[in-house]
Amino acid sequence: MLRTPTARVLDEDDEPAVRRLLATDPVAACVIAGRVEAAGTAAASLGAPLWGFGGAGRLEAVCLAGANLIPFAVPGAERAAADAFAGRARRTGRRCSTIVGPAAAVGPLWDLLAPAWGPARDHRPCQPLMAIDGPPATVPEPRVRPVRPEELETLLPAAVAMFTEEVGVSPLRVDGGAGYRARVAELVRAGQSLAWIEGGEVLFKAEIGAVSRSACQVQGVWVAPRHRGRGIGAAGTAAVVDYARAVMAPVVSLYVNDYNAPARAAYARVGFREVGRFASVLF
Repeated sequence: MLRTPTARVLDEDDEPAVRRLLATDPVAACVIAGRVEAAGTAAASLGAPLWGFGGAGRLEAVCLAGANLIPFAVPGAERAAADAFAGRARRTGRRCSTIVGPAAAVGPLWDLLAPAWGPARDHRPCQPLMAIDGPPATVPEPRVRPVRPEELETLLPAAVAMFTEEVGVSPLRVDGGAGYRARVAELVRAGQSLAWIEGGEVLFKAEIGAVSRSACQVQGVWVAPRHRGRGIGAAGTAAVVDYARAVMAPVVSLYVNDYNAPARAAYARVGFREVGRFASVLF
């Protein structure tokens, strides 16, 4: 009789195996790796359970089951891992707002979860994962800099506008936006929120939303609507790359919707190259 693959909740003893697994693709695994480097692998310190799949002494896949469900697997193990993670996810019920990660891992996982968790509000199966490991190819905008804590109220409307435009719903709909405000404030305090602010207006903003020793991931790139079409996105992103490589990690990554041709072209001008594919399922 065939047995359904199973996943288990990892603990601190699994940290070496988790680190070895994530090191197989530091760019794709950046979000989980950053969390593990900061907090280890025990659920109590991570703030969410980390599920593992694989034989004794060798993990083939992990899935961080927090506000976002983030699977990561070695090539060839994605479908078996999806079976294991889907079984545990169905038992616990949906607690995440998004499933996001490498497309090869997200796709089969969503196929299995869709009957129980669907329909999704949005499914983005093809999001190019892009990276740069050298100086930007375009001139950085010198007015892009880390946001200061006292500028949080100036930044917040731009952050809300970006989130609403990108995700399709306002972050203020849940808890009046308290959780989102706290996350933005946390990034500002950590020096991971950058912007061009002039005359009390945010012209450009971006966050370095995840950081590991090997790579970091840029998120939330936004240009004020009335300033678009002037090259601010490319120049601003180039400034973020310069800052991130100097302060955060040697490789800077981001992922973008495949249908967003202007953004993909801007990132290509900066020097980003496609290194993989992500996928997102939004609820």
